[in-house]
Amino acid sequence: GAEKPASKEAKKGKNSNNKEWNDAENKKRGLKTRGDVTSGKAGWRAPKGKGHKHHNDDDQQHAFSAPTEPIVHEVLVPETITVADLAHKMAVKSGEVIKALMGMGMMVTINQVLDQETAIIVVEEMGHTAKAAAPNDPDAFLEETDHDEAVLESRPPVVTVMGHVDHGKTSLLDYIRRSRVATGEAGGITQHIGAYHVETPRGMVTFLDTPGHEAFTAMRARGAKATDIVILVVSADDGVMPQTIEAIHHAKAGNVPIVVAINKVDKPEAQPERVKMELVNHEVVPEEFGGDTMFREVSAKTGQGIDDLLEAVLLQAEVLELQAPKNTPAKGLVIEGRLDKGRGSVATILVQSGTLKRGDMILAGTTFGKVRAMLDESGKEIQEAGPSIPVEILGLSDVPSAGEEVIVLNDERKAREIALFRQGKFRDVKLAKQQAAKLENMFEQMESGEVQTLNLIIKSDVQGSYEALATSLQKLSTNEVKVHIIHTAVGAISESDVNLAAASKAVLIGFNVRADSGARKLVDTLGVDVRYYNIIYEAVDEVKAALGGMLAPEQKEQMIGTVEIREVFRISKVGAIAGCYVQDGMIKRNSKVRILRNNVIIHTGELDSLKRFKDDVKEVKNNFECGLSIKNFNDIEVGDILEIYEMVEVARTL
Repeated sequence: GAEKPASKEAKKGKNSNNKEWNDAENKKRGLKTRGDVTSGKAGWRAPKGKGHKHHNDDDQQHAFSAPTEPIVHEVLVPETITVADLAHKMAVKSGEVIKALMGMGMMVTINQVLDQETAIIVVEEMGHTAKAAAPNDPDAFLEETDHDEAVLESRPPVVTVMGHVDHGKTSLLDYIRRSRVATGEAGGITQHIGAYHVETPRGMVTFLDTPGHEAFTAMRARGAKATDIVILVVSADDGVMPQTIEAIHHAKAGNVPIVVAINKVDKPEAQPERVKMELVNHEVVPEEFGGDTMFREVSAKTGQGIDDLLEAVLLQAEVLELQAPKNTPAKGLVIEGRLDKGRGSVATILVQSGTLKRGDMILAGTTFGKVRAMLDESGKEIQEAGPSIPVEILGLSDVPSAGEEVIVLNDERKAREIALFRQGKFRDVKLAKQQAAKLENMFEQMESGEVQTLNLIIKSDVQGSYEALATSLQKLSTNEVKVHIIHTAVGAISESDVNLAAASKAVLIGFNVRADSGARKLVDTLGVDVRYYNIIYEAVDEVKAALGGMLAPEQKEQMIGTVEIREVFRISKVGAIAGCYVQDGMIKRNSKVRILRNNVIIHTGELDSLKRFKDDVKEVKNNFECGLSIKNFNDIEVGDILEIYEMVEVARTL
């Protein structure tokens, strides 16, 4: 009996062998698939030879059996994200995301940018948890990197010089800097913000020189933002002028203390006392009247009182106790940006805290870059700049807009990302605005018949200038004539500008810049109107004139004579004929007439015929008699007076 089980065992073994063998056959026939665990062979990527056996077991453990439950990802959704990125973050194929969006009624492409809300809805729809990422603005990013070991040190004051145009701001600074700037400015008008730092016996002061011209409101407001003390320059012979008042408002809005410099006191017609009285009306009260504003009488020409002025400024600065950390990454403000032919984009920056070093990675608004070179205002290279020091830096990717914040980021990728993100945002905003403007324009044109528009393209040497020019030109628009500024940028007039001007029938304005050679040829071939200016007034005046030419001419009536009716003949079939005497002026055949009876107008019309004796005449001079009839009007009486007038077209001005 013992053999029986044994033989059973043998049979079993035989069968099992057989089975294995069959399996092997099947396996040979079967296709290999990637990561195919069922095939007894080692996976595709298995090392041949040694670890063979071991690998097999390993694979068997990681067998992909039943579909596991989906892994729930926590997805951080930034303000804007492309479909592809979103899919990647959820670890699904982008097709799935597109499907989900289609289900929600949105047709999207893989590269389309979704806004935060949509993305969050999609993420939750697909069973993951969504979290709104911290806003992608660098400020959020920067708060994390606050430096605790910031040591506050006292810093020099930043002083902005403000005042009306031609009151001597730049000359005053010149005297302080012992150099000449004003002579180099076109028409003696400052059209750029200049920044200088000056060593005085009692310490250093940084000066910002702002334009005094009305067009530069934005620039002045920026100056007031960056500054600690405002020197208000008022000329003793002119007194308080519109821009003086505006400067006071800017300073008050920024809570900046004012020091008043009454300039040009060396002139015989100077009346410093009058200036004080005028300023009191604007709530700038001198100390001697019990106020808190220091007044100093100076003359930029002779240098009288300048030291007192500096003394006053430094005194004011001591009261303010200005401090800034020096050992932290720099933060600052773009004062001006421009495009330099040899050096690319150049930005004037005022460092407000920390130390800016050469080679720092900086982010300024929508632009970023490495500080390749740093120059002080006299053009000398420097390696680093502390708080309150104005420097020019080279190496930004683009011209930054004035008034942007500058931050040092040690991470280039982050800087580029933020800059590009902001550019995108800026572009979206701009496009949205343009769309809105287009619609508005359409509606306006539908309402008002045809609005004449003057399209302009403005290129200037620095960013502040085109801002100023654009705002002052847009103020010229009336409801009949619109000024439409299509494009503004910094730098020389390029071919693309000329093409744009030709396409949109625009006038190109170059402010302190010229067209490059390629553009010049194009200008000749396309016949584009290009104007060059270097004084903002001239540009504004000429555009005004151009707009005046676009206005429909005004019809104006001009009196040319009076005629008295002395006799009336009524003839059947003809009507009433008046026998008249020309009292003064003359009467013409084609002129218009008004009939006055007892000085009340009873009819306005035209002449039908004008005769002298039997002849038709063109005109009758004064002190002659004539016969006339009036079109469609017979109710004339002896003693009526005819006023003779003509319509004259007068060119209108704005």
